[in-house]
Amino acid sequence: MQRTPVSSSNLHSVGYDETSSVLEIAFLHGGVYQYSNVPKNIYQGLMAAASHGTYFDVNIKKAGYPYQKVG
Repeated sequence: MQRTPVSSSNLHSVGYDETSSVLEIAFLHGGVYQYSNVPKNIYQGLMAAASHGTYFDVNIKKAGYPYQKVG
C-alpha cells in the first residue's frame, strides 16, 4: 500500500485502501500496522488533523479498530 509521509513525532506515514477500509500506519520508531474497518472519514480526519499523533490515539487506537503488525 502506498503511504503518504506526515509531520508527526510518532507517525512516519499513512496509507488508506478505500475498497477494503484498511488504514496502514508506519511509525517513526519502527513497525507498520494495518487497522481494519476504518471509515474513510476517519482517515480524512487523520490526514487533516493538526496533530496526527493525538488524532490517531483518540480516534483510532482508543476506538478499538482491529489491527495487525505487517512490517
